[in-house]
Amino acid sequence: MKKIETGKSPISLLALMAIWSVSAITSLPGLAISPIMGKLETVFPHATDLEIQMLTSLPSMLVIPFLFLSGKLSSSKNKVMILYVGLVIFLLSGVCYFFVESIKGLIILSCILGIGAGIVIPLSTGLIAEYFSGRYRTRQLGISSGINNLTLVLATYITGWLATINWHAPFAVYLLPLLSIILCKFLPKFSSADNEALSLSNVRPPQPLNKTELIKLMMLYFFVTYCVLAIPLNMPFLMEQYKMDSQSSGVVIALFFLAITVPGFFITRILDLMKNHVVWVNMLMMSVGLTVIFVSHHMVLFILGAIIAGWGYGVVQPIIYDRTTKISPPRNMVMTLACVMSMNYLAVLITPFIIDFFDWIFADHKTDFIFLVNGILLAIGFLLLAWRNKR
Repeated sequence: MKKIETGKSPISLLALMAIWSVSAITSLPGLAISPIMGKLETVFPHATDLEIQMLTSLPSMLVIPFLFLSGKLSSSKNKVMILYVGLVIFLLSGVCYFFVESIKGLIILSCILGIGAGIVIPLSTGLIAEYFSGRYRTRQLGISSGINNLTLVLATYITGWLATINWHAPFAVYLLPLLSIILCKFLPKFSSADNEALSLSNVRPPQPLNKTELIKLMMLYFFVTYCVLAIPLNMPFLMEQYKMDSQSSGVVIALFFLAITVPGFFITRILDLMKNHVVWVNMLMMSVGLTVIFVSHHMVLFILGAIIAGWGYGVVQPIIYDRTTKISPPRNMVMTLACVMSMNYLAVLITPFIIDFFDWIFADHKTDFIFLVNGILLAIGFLLLAWRNKR
């Protein structure tokens, strides 16, 4: 079978497919609930709004602590075994969704799903850091980011279609870990000693974790994620304000996520082109995209702004992952990645409250002003990074 070059020891194509499959499932937690939110009010007429909202928020809340637990365990335990545990928990919760008939049962399963996902998510990038180095690692981190976002786009449409069949049907997307469980048997077993030796011979001598840079990367990831989340969270309300239907907002949001997806597959070429300017240039793109959405009242410009902002974020996301791998000693790589990746889920949890705060401050401007506010914040971030880069 064809061997895949990694910058370390070559791996098989099936091992690479296993890593890609893990990347595909990291965007799934909570996804199956969204298209059936309205139906659940009918299926469970006595359920409160809070109970239904918990079904989407609880997985993200449980993901965060188990991200750190997974990272901590991975520094001293077999990463593949930890991955198996997370995948099995994820899969079992997905299977149980088909049989549960109460809102409390759904809430409990959402918690279990979040636990499984939290264990798996840092390993989606941690395994790439384990098996790849140099440009090979950068390229695979980009592909992983692209696969993650592509799965989000496809699964959103699939769950929406499955919801028309039966309210249990969308939970079928939670069975995807079964594929990962089958493929993960082809992953090579690396001991900690092997990993350190490979790092010494191929990348760099061991070094302590650069905590200052880690904090900067965490803040950057939270910041850019918060800023662009205005598009999926506020676009439906903005388009309703301009008398556009929900189908139109769905198109804009789908193209936004598609724009995030594409750059990951070409990340090394983008790096070659932009070099050290890659982060601040793409922050400027995000700022421009959000500003275009604010100033425009037309569907075409909404799409253009969403694509520009999505592309910028789609470049910055894998770059942040790549830079994280470069500031961490190999032994603590998964834990370091877990710290950074937790910022994505923290932003998802906190952003609605931040947006509500700005909506309260700028109430006279309704829902569109958040796009200008976030666009200005990104422009300020762009100027700070550009100034720092030129010092």
